[in-house]
Amino acid sequence: MSLSYESSGVNYDQLDAFKRACQKAAKTTAPLLASHGYAEPANTRGESCYLMEADTHFLAHVEEGLGTKNLVADAVYAQTGKNFYSEISIDTVATIVNDLVTCGALPISVAMHAAVGESAWFTDAKRMEALVEGWAEGCRQAGAVWGGGETPTLRGIVNADAIVLAGSAIGKVEPKSQRITGDVKDGDAIVFLASSGVQTNGLSLCRLIASKLPQGYQTPIGHGDSRTYGEALLAPSVIYVKFVAACQKAGIKLNYVSHVTGHGWRKLMRLDEPFVYEITNPGEEPALFKFLREAGPITLREAYATFNQGIGFAAYVSPDALDATLAAAKASGYTAWHAGTVKKDGDRKAVVIPSLGLEYDGSTLQVR
Repeated sequence: MSLSYESSGVNYDQLDAFKRACQKAAKTTAPLLASHGYAEPANTRGESCYLMEADTHFLAHVEEGLGTKNLVADAVYAQTGKNFYSEISIDTVATIVNDLVTCGALPISVAMHAAVGESAWFTDAKRMEALVEGWAEGCRQAGAVWGGGETPTLRGIVNADAIVLAGSAIGKVEPKSQRITGDVKDGDAIVFLASSGVQTNGLSLCRLIASKLPQGYQTPIGHGDSRTYGEALLAPSVIYVKFVAACQKAGIKLNYVSHVTGHGWRKLMRLDEPFVYEITNPGEEPALFKFLREAGPITLREAYATFNQGIGFAAYVSPDALDATLAAAKASGYTAWHAGTVKKDGDRKAVVIPSLGLEYDGSTLQVR
């Protein structure tokens, strides 16, 4: 029997219903911005980043969490002594700032939230120091100051031997013309930027698979990759801030961008307006994802609906900006390629991958 993300305890229909309820209630508080000199711009609700508009700029605000990836790091640490907490910290910063830049904001300050069940968690100096240095490194990669944080001890809520990592960030769009608004048009080019692996999504399912393997996280993933399953899962996430900054510096208009995390490639159609996103060059599936599909087993359809499958970020640009966008990505240190085309087909909304025989319609992504 093949596995699904829901079989690991994650049901997006249930989560998204709660998110939509939050958005509805949160919108009633928008008038309170006026006393601070801000207003809520149209279409910010439901995007990856919340914006507040002033006369000369937008302020951006994001809160995000790592999820359960640190439990993989804990298991590998216990089994091998290899410490991946620097990578885990970079992961957490990445999931925050990669959401922030989707609106065109560059991060200014990042705050850490590290909740433990017992304060004794911090007495492992090697692990604690790696966590601290990784967070600072993530902030350096994002070009943001580490502004502060919170370290609550939550006995009875968090397990004594675990930590819950999350955080928030603020950023700014200035001038306002650099806001990424979703100005997508028929014929726009889709650019993919590679991920480092699963990054921060789908780890509950990855952990479920590990529990079924005789060697667990020490299982070689094969397919030409010499890493173990645990090592491959714990590769630090790519931070995409430099790509957005490079495009802004070069005067390249990003019509829309998507941080490909939860919901897998369905996230490519996060924009509210209906388009068909035809992916004609999906790229080679990395070894880790081939391993996951075989070990699960996981169907091809479930894999692309859950994991990023080697794609961490997508940008939609006009065809005449394609070459410059690819050049900006390469100059910033990213692997990027022309993956497909945005097409207008009436009210149809879908992600279509012809070479894989996959199609996801708009009903499979309900985040607003």
